[in-house]
Amino acid sequence: MPLDREELLHAYRVMKTIRVFEERVHDEFATGEIEGFVHLYAGEEASAAGVMANLTRDDRIASTHRGHGHCIAKGVDVRGMMAEIYGRTTGVCHGKGGSMHIADLDEGMMGANGIVGGGPPLICGAALAAKVKGTRNVGVAFVGDGASNQGTTFESLNLATVWNLPAVFVAENNGYAEATSSRYSVGADSIADRAAGFGMPSVSVDGHDFFAVYEAAGEAISRARDGGGPSFVECRVNRYFGHFEGDAQTYRGPNEVEDLRANRDCIDLFRVAVTTSGDIAQADLDGIDSDVDTLIDSAVDEARSAPRPGANDLLTDVYVSY
Repeated sequence: MPLDREELLHAYRVMKTIRVFEERVHDEFATGEIEGFVHLYAGEEASAAGVMANLTRDDRIASTHRGHGHCIAKGVDVRGMMAEIYGRTTGVCHGKGGSMHIADLDEGMMGANGIVGGGPPLICGAALAAKVKGTRNVGVAFVGDGASNQGTTFESLNLATVWNLPAVFVAENNGYAEATSSRYSVGADSIADRAAGFGMPSVSVDGHDFFAVYEAAGEAISRARDGGGPSFVECRVNRYFGHFEGDAQTYRGPNEVEDLRANRDCIDLFRVAVTTSGDIAQADLDGIDSDVDTLIDSAVDEARSAPRPGANDLLTDVYVSY
C-alpha cells in the first residue's frame, strides 16, 4: 500500500531519530558517563522503520542486544531511553536495564535482549496469545545473522509453523556475527532460504531500501493478520559502528564503512527517493533534522541531571503483583 505524505515524513523522522540518537550515544559513551555495554544500530535504520510502519501499537516485537532502533521505531519514548542508557530513575526501566534491556510493554516492545536468539521464543508466545484471543495482532522477532544459527531461532520457526502463529521473523544480516563474517559462518547464500525447511514463506531484501523493507514486511504482516501463518524476512544491512562500543573492527575491509556511508546510506537514499518523486520537499526534511537534533540534545541534558537508583530501589521491580 503506498504511503501518503504524512507517513513518509514519519518514516523519515523515525530513521533520522535513530541515527542521531545512536551517533550521540557513541559520542557520550566515549566520555565515560555511560556504563555497561552499548551496541549501536546506526546504518540499519530502514529495516526497523520499514517493518514498524506496518505495525500498530498493540502488535508485539522482541529485539536484540542492538535494540535502540527497534525501540524508537516502535514508539518508545526517546527521553526515557536516553535516561535508561545513562542508568537514571527516569529511564523507561528506571535505570535498571540499561542499553541491552530496554522494554516498554505499553508500546508493544517486549524488550531488547542480551541473549542471542532470545527474542523468537517470546514472539511465539505473543503470537499465540493474539491467536487465542482473536485480536488480529502479530508478533515480530528481530534477530541478527548470528542468531540465525541458534537453536532457539530454529525451534521458534518450527513452533510458529506447527501452530500457524501470526508471527514474522526478521533477520537483520549486517554481515558479521560479532567479528565473524556470515559468509564464513552461515551455510547458505541467503539466510531467508532456511525458512523453507519449516514450510515458511520467506524473502530477502535490500535493507538499505526503506521501501523494499516496507513492502516485504507489509506482505508478511498482512499474511499473519489474515491467518496465513508465519513468514521470514531477511534484511541485508550494514552497521556503521563496531559490534560494541570499543570494538576496533579490525575484521572489516579498508574503507568499508566509509564506502557504505557514501554510497548506501539508507537515509540519503530515502531523501533522494521522496524529493525526486516530488512527494516531499527538501525543506520539510531539513525541518525534521532540526527537530531531531533539538530532541536528542534535550534528552541528553535531562538524562545527565536525573537521579540514579538508590539502595531503596534495589528490591523494586523484582516481583509482579497480579
